[in-house]
Amino acid sequence: MVSAYQSELSNSSTSFLELETDVLVIGGGPSATWAAWNAAAQGARVVLVDKGYCGTSGATAPSGTGVWYVPPDPQQREAAMASREALGGFLSERSWMERVLDQTYTNLNKLSDWGYPFPVDDEGNPHRRSLQQAHDYMRLMRKKITKAGVKILDHSPALELLVDAQGSVAGAKGIRRQTGERWTVRAGAVVIATGGCAFLSKALGCNVLTGDGYLMAAEAGAEMSGMEFSNAYALSPAFSSVTKGAYYRWATFYYEDGTEIEGAGSQKGRSIIARILLTQPVYACLDKATPEIQAMLRTVQHNFLLPFYRMGIDPFTQRFPVTLRLEGTVRGTGGIRIVDETCATTVKGLYAAGDAATRELICGGFTGGGSHNAAWATSSGYWAGEAAAIYAQKLGTKANQRSVRGLGEAAISTSNTSRRSFNPSEVIKGVQAEVFPYDRNMFRTEKGLTESLGRLDDLWKEIRNSEAVSEEQAVQAREATAMVATARWMYASALERKETRGMHKHLDYPEQDPNQYHRLVSGGLDQVWVKPQKLKNAIKDRELVTL
Repeated sequence: MVSAYQSELSNSSTSFLELETDVLVIGGGPSATWAAWNAAAQGARVVLVDKGYCGTSGATAPSGTGVWYVPPDPQQREAAMASREALGGFLSERSWMERVLDQTYTNLNKLSDWGYPFPVDDEGNPHRRSLQQAHDYMRLMRKKITKAGVKILDHSPALELLVDAQGSVAGAKGIRRQTGERWTVRAGAVVIATGGCAFLSKALGCNVLTGDGYLMAAEAGAEMSGMEFSNAYALSPAFSSVTKGAYYRWATFYYEDGTEIEGAGSQKGRSIIARILLTQPVYACLDKATPEIQAMLRTVQHNFLLPFYRMGIDPFTQRFPVTLRLEGTVRGTGGIRIVDETCATTVKGLYAAGDAATRELICGGFTGGGSHNAAWATSSGYWAGEAAAIYAQKLGTKANQRSVRGLGEAAISTSNTSRRSFNPSEVIKGVQAEVFPYDRNMFRTEKGLTESLGRLDDLWKEIRNSEAVSEEQAVQAREATAMVATARWMYASALERKETRGMHKHLDYPEQDPNQYHRLVSGGLDQVWVKPQKLKNAIKDRELVTL
């Protein structure tokens, strides 16, 4: 099978970049840079390809975040782990939580040694639970991997993985968007750190996060896990992409006529806001913030207030319209299933890190947005990079002499004899129509999920029964394809979980069911499948409760 852009390459004069390396990292956020740095630290040659500009693309760099950084005090660690177990439906595992806490503690201390400017308290003690100056964090990480010898290809999205005759992943192919140059990187091992999927909802920093890594991994045979926990929505001003929920702790929510909405809140009252947004606008005002709190909020994250300044709104005294933007698996916990402590996937030579990998291991079915995802990114990236380097080095110098083939089929394959074409923009609109509405994705029902999954299956068939798109549309077409695939795994898994657990709220099954105390693994492209998976360390002696 020959990909469209491969075929066009043979008939055009477009330049082509070919590289060989030990480890290829796909992605440019925190997990990707930690993977690249630690792979290089093992003595491996490393190439990093990023869809955007490594250091600025993705959700972290423009947003800033807290970090699940807990000193190695037994009581503090116990409290930190216990606080999430019930929220996540007890699908997290203590052994993974302990590992992530240990590695995050080590990595953030290392970050301080490298020069990251952690804030200090009045006594001069560093506050390492905050990476609010995330642009400095990611700028530092880019500097560190560059110094370590990592070759970076910015604005160079990967379109498909390469595998050898045994099906082991052996590199990737893609395009350099600014020059039109195609690239091929042969590698002993690949780390997918492409982030999650927010379905182009315009949430801050998320519009490069379209599930590309999921699609490529699935084409290689990798499995997903926890995809039913993918319906995270974030509060945002209606006129802005900034999704910083912490500020709304001091908010009161109002109807358009100024009447306060009883029970509405940024956390437990979010579903009330969603129900009202189905029929009318909702307004917020940060009028619970004292002058001291206001002063703090004005200095913590400047990007939250910037849109208000531009609109001439004082959010502490004036009401402003709000909305809920879907952040999908970015703040959800679904992603590529990893099978051991190295962050290996079910496919040889392929590793996953950050939001591209499932975070059920530390969050269960509850959102990992913010501090937990940040801790997972640094830890899983560190482990995946190290393991990929060791794996590649064991293959030896002949690793890149293997005969390989590209796996990309959907949207870029030329084997289809159909003369039909599909419009990626229309497919994206079709996916969004199924995953954005609160009455489909937040308030789930058997009927709604079934109807949406049917329409998503039709979109998938439309792509698969169409001829390959043009070279110019390849990146957008693969994004559209990845979003359709992601949404199908999401809703197929949601249909299978006939209970309410974690962030999966099923109106037909509003209670948590002890008989469904398992994870759901999913996969497949033309035929999507879902199956239960027992937890390795199930909690047997603790009451399983619905919150």
